[in-house]
Amino acid sequence: MARFDLDERLDADTLPGGMLQLCMLRVMDDARFDWIVMVPRRAGLSELHDLPPPLRAILMEEIVGVSDRLKAATAAKKINVAMFGNMVPQLHIHVIARHENDAAWPGGAVGFGTRAPMDEAARKEKLDRLMPVLRPGLNTGSPSALF
Repeated sequence: MARFDLDERLDADTLPGGMLQLCMLRVMDDARFDWIVMVPRRAGLSELHDLPPPLRAILMEEIVGVSDRLKAATAAKKINVAMFGNMVPQLHIHVIARHENDAAWPGGAVGFGTRAPMDEAARKEKLDRLMPVLRPGLNTGSPSALF
């Protein structure tokens, strides 16, 4: 079995978060948005259809769980979920909390403007605030069999 390695660009642009059954959770280092990047921990994946059906089902449940917890943690108006891979071919899923007053509303956040990296204090605040999303066991919201 090939070894899983996180793409260098994802590693550089995100902060470590939690782990789910299938996915590694990362927080986008961007002060403008509450943005989780989910990366299935399997080598050689670039497309959703590269995952076998049982893992696709797990991935979908993890996306739903992260989306639900992110919405609750941020009081978001809308949660955007997207998979592109044009710039980073490793399969990864963007889960972004959107607010009517955010920098890109009502357009898309991915590819909007220039990422605004956070200083250490802002990173700590964001990670602490998103702890229910990043560490599902700490969440007091709706339970899921996978978390």
